[in-house]
Amino acid sequence: MRAKQLLMPELAAVLFDLDGTLVDTAPDLGAAANRMRTARGLAALPLETLRPVASQGARGLLRVAFHVQPEDPDFAPLRAEFLEIYAAHICEQSTLFPGMVETLMALSERGMVWGIVTNKPGFLTLPLLNALKLPVAPGAVVSGDTTAYAKPDPLPVTHALAEMGVSAARSLMIGDDPRDMAAGKAAGTRCWAAAWGYLEAGNDPQHWGADQIIQRSEQLEFALLHFDASQ
Repeated sequence: MRAKQLLMPELAAVLFDLDGTLVDTAPDLGAAANRMRTARGLAALPLETLRPVASQGARGLLRVAFHVQPEDPDFAPLRAEFLEIYAAHICEQSTLFPGMVETLMALSERGMVWGIVTNKPGFLTLPLLNALKLPVAPGAVVSGDTTAYAKPDPLPVTHALAEMGVSAARSLMIGDDPRDMAAGKAAGTRCWAAAWGYLEAGNDPQHWGADQIIQRSEQLEFALLHFDASQ
């Protein structure tokens, strides 16, 4: 039985990265890249090939699918095409990671606020969240274009905390990318690495400077229930 009291008196808010942390969007992101490939007569790539770069959005998926970098002349038109296709299929296969419904409900039961800080542009973030029908509404949603700078800059995190009315010292940032840890640390929050997320080979959460690494999304509620404010 899930505990009704959360043992975290000093923690008031939890911020989640979106892709690869709160929501498994890789199937829809990968499908957009594969639609582009098949339209050009190329074979679709296995999801296992595309999944590790899903947190990097168009930049990572286009690098794997078409071997282009942001500085390449072909990147901008490919990115525009990718975003248009992805937007048209924004939430066909995407779902909350296992255990996230229970985690969000547990936070709500304790009267805590939670928010989203993502580098995903707002025109994709909001339709995705609407389609997911979250069990508890977030106290703040900060997209990649909400503020002048995106993660790893701390501004999106401080913006979310200001919207929720919570201090950084009483907040926790959770994400599956070093940018999440860098943004949270610079803003003054505690930071947990989501090792269940989209990790490329060699991208080891042990090197991100996280306060704690959570291996599986199903373990997150338990970890929060036993949050140690001294760590």
